[in-house]
Amino acid sequence: MSKRHAATIAARAGIAQDTAFSAVTPPLYLTSTYELTAFKQPGQYDYSRSNNPTRDLLAETLAELEGGVKAIVTSTGMSACLLALQLLTPDDTLVIPHDCYGGSYRLFTNLAQRKKAFKLLVVNFQQPGWAEKISAARPKMIWLETPSNPLLQITDVRAVCLLAKKLRALVVVDNTFLSPVLQQPLALGADIVVHSTTKYINGHSDIVGGVLVCNSQQLGDELKWWANCLGITGAPFDSYMTLRGLRTLEPRIRLQQDNAARVVAFLAQQPLVAKVYYPGLPQHPGHAIAAAQQSGFGAMCSFDLAADAALLPVFFSALRLFTLAQSLGGIESLICHPGSMTHASMDAQAQQTAGIGPTLIRLSVGIENSDDLLADLQQAFNAVAQASQQADSTGKAGGAVKQEPEQQQQFRLNPAFSAFW
Repeated sequence: MSKRHAATIAARAGIAQDTAFSAVTPPLYLTSTYELTAFKQPGQYDYSRSNNPTRDLLAETLAELEGGVKAIVTSTGMSACLLALQLLTPDDTLVIPHDCYGGSYRLFTNLAQRKKAFKLLVVNFQQPGWAEKISAARPKMIWLETPSNPLLQITDVRAVCLLAKKLRALVVVDNTFLSPVLQQPLALGADIVVHSTTKYINGHSDIVGGVLVCNSQQLGDELKWWANCLGITGAPFDSYMTLRGLRTLEPRIRLQQDNAARVVAFLAQQPLVAKVYYPGLPQHPGHAIAAAQQSGFGAMCSFDLAADAALLPVFFSALRLFTLAQSLGGIESLICHPGSMTHASMDAQAQQTAGIGPTLIRLSVGIENSDDLLADLQQAFNAVAQASQQADSTGKAGGAVKQEPEQQQQFRLNPAFSAFW
């Protein structure tokens, strides 16, 4: 049989493969341990931290979707990142993009600075001279995130991989924003692909998880050993739920992408939007590269609100369909303020360097009816316009606009968690 399409791989994951009772959908193996057939004769499975049938099925499916040889399913997206870093020593150099996800940035910088786990080089892949900087550092690993979070900047994966091979460096690509349906970095030359399976792969915002997909058995075996050693493999139930969500990955992301295209077109015509960040726009600096290495532009977009930052609570509290929350990739539409939420762990200078401004807003577009989504955004923009006019008429700054208690309650972050940002 010829190579299967992504929709078929995802929909048929584990279907009609049960050897015990011929169940159509695969069973969930919650057991923590397994009986040995005899003394010193373990079977294929002995302990679920090391191996589990449900987790293995998910890993095999994700490896096939990414065109990889072996996948390791982890407990979270961040533990997948941590797992990849086990390939480095204190003498090795890791290259990261200047505008990566805030949680990844926090992990990389703290391991490098506080633990001296490796040397770190931060590179802007959008500026000339990036190749020379990397070549001079002779890194062991180059970490890419494309499209980037939250500005959706595009990095030429193939070009970086060609350089990496000359330097004998590994290339790791965070493919969370697109999923294997819209981009396959291994086919572009990458060595490892990382996902937060919490996002598009699961697609229902009800579990957390991660995965690394490797282009070689040797690399996969080494990383699986570390995953078992560190105890960061994914739980069976989370793997089961991820498999369930994965089966609808293709139709979900296609509908989300169609909705995102309408949202982006709407934002581009909105007077209260200063700039839209979306690779699907012809004027986007990375549009041509994205069109060449992706099979779609995805369902994530960001924009700068053309209003005083003090009016952000007005905008967020007026929304009824876009939910103010962390995360992305679920069937529901989410909205967030990267500066105070997903990238709050980056200090002000790092945010400024990455281009994260005070009024930057990120959207994860869901599967709702697109007309309803546009209407929701419009009435939020109307609320900001009205509040701005009221402030102007009273001669007060935007920050003096009175908010209803409901508005004050909806846009907030718990100060008790500031240490974790």
